[in-house]
Amino acid sequence: MRYTRATVVDRALEVLDRHGLADLSMRRLGAELGVRPSALYHHVPSKQVLLAAVADELLARGRRPAVEQVWDARVVEVCTALREAMLAYRDGAEVVATAYAFGLGAGEPAEELLEVLLAAGLPDDVAAVATRTLLHFVFGHVVDEQTHLQAGSAGAIDAPPREGSDFALGLAFVVDGIRVRVAGDRTTTAG
Repeated sequence: MRYTRATVVDRALEVLDRHGLADLSMRRLGAELGVRPSALYHHVPSKQVLLAAVADELLARGRRPAVEQVWDARVVEVCTALREAMLAYRDGAEVVATAYAFGLGAGEPAEELLEVLLAAGLPDDVAAVATRTLLHFVFGHVVDEQTHLQAGSAGAIDAPPREGSDFALGLAFVVDGIRVRVAGDRTTTAG
């Protein structure tokens, strides 16, 4: 049977969700597809490119249409959708954060956040820092959530799953800080 890049990425997402990032190897993926690992390189030239494609697909599956129009509500909407997309797959945050950090993929949320923050009136350099700050918060929070959940389910820690999440409150702290900066830049520009 011949496989396409989309089929390979889809199966890689299944392997990721069942076994985790540590066990997502070209060898395992090849075995899952019934081909030699070398056959996969026809579709993806390296494991890093595979992980970037997995990250992009993971985000695409979690994409939701934009609803909010006001910049700060839109920022919350983008960050919440990013969180939910990563939480939908085991080790999703690690895959997406790594692909983004390496500049290989998972860049759409950053592009969207930057666009929203520039439209809100932030200068280019400040909007770029605000975008990275938001992403670091979301990536870090979801890695923490997933690590705690997986460690608990594996018996590595003696703690029940956390009740609820403080994600929304933590994100509000970050957005509040950006909101102060937006208001300050508007005052400076107007004066």
